[in-house]
Amino acid sequence: MRYKIFLWIYASFYILAGINHFISTSGYFAIMPEWLPAHEFLIYLSGVIEVILGVLLLFPKTRKLAALGIILMLLAFMPAHIYMIQKAPFLLGKISVTPFIAWIRIPFQVLFIGWAYYYFKNKDEPI
Repeated sequence: MRYKIFLWIYASFYILAGINHFISTSGYFAIMPEWLPAHEFLIYLSGVIEVILGVLLLFPKTRKLAALGIILMLLAFMPAHIYMIQKAPFLLGKISVTPFIAWIRIPFQVLFIGWAYYYFKNKDEPI
C-alpha cells in the first residue's frame, strides 16, 4: 500500500511540475544558465518530458524506463541548480532565493534521484 501511495505522490509531483513549466514559464528563465541556448524551448521541452515521465511511472511496463529517465533528467538539471547557487541571492517571481535555499535544492535532487532509483529497481509492484 505504501508503495502505491508514494508512487502516486512521486508521479504527481513530476506531472504537476511539468505543467508548471507552461503556467509559470517566466520563473524558469531566472534559473536557466546563461550559456544554455534556446531557453524558452528548453523550458517547454523539460515540462513535456516531466509530464511524460510522471505518467510513465504509473505503469509497471514503463516504470523502469521512466525512473531511469527521471534520474538522467535530474542529473541534466544539476547545472541549473549550481547556477542558482552562484546567482543567489535573487528574486524568483516574488520568492527570494537565498544562498541557503539554493544550496538546499542539491540534497533534494539527491533524494529525488534515490526515489527514482527505488522505482527503477522495484518496477514490478502493481499500483
